[in-house]
Amino acid sequence: MQTEPGVPPGGAPAKWEKPFSGTVDGVVVKALRVIPDDRGRLMEILRSDDPLFAGFGQVYMTTTYPGVVKAWHMHKTQTDHMAAVSGMFRLALFDAREDSPTRGTLQEVYMGDHNPVLVVIPPGVYHGWMCVSEHEGMVVNLPDRLYNYTNPDEFRLPHDTPDIPYSWQRRSG
Repeated sequence: MQTEPGVPPGGAPAKWEKPFSGTVDGVVVKALRVIPDDRGRLMEILRSDDPLFAGFGQVYMTTTYPGVVKAWHMHKTQTDHMAAVSGMFRLALFDAREDSPTRGTLQEVYMGDHNPVLVVIPPGVYHGWMCVSEHEGMVVNLPDRLYNYTNPDEFRLPHDTPDIPYSWQRRSG
């Protein structure tokens, strides 16, 4: 019996309670190089000559306290380019695009101090994160569109929505 990606045989999606290895079409995870020296460290996040660069709208940073979840949101036209520059995060992505070959697929990426990566998130992919470090974490985003205060390209669902089969429960063991 054939099922949609992310939906187990038998029908109803179960909440993900353990790591999984789905890959959402169009999501790119690029390792970033950290260059340390006696003065500190440097990490290039995105350059305009990088093939992943989709255009410039703005740059912003957001912080998250330990154990806090910021989820779910999605953009219909905007591409995000995210990197965690302090702390550690569990980023979760869910493909909600009708025409996507990976519709219904979930993907996780750990990003931050111990895994410096740039994550490119295409339009139509719900995303959110939980700060899993013991201190406040910081994410920098370089979206390819300018935020429109009167008509934002932002669509939200609660972090515990039944529409996305994912559990934000902290994992230990």
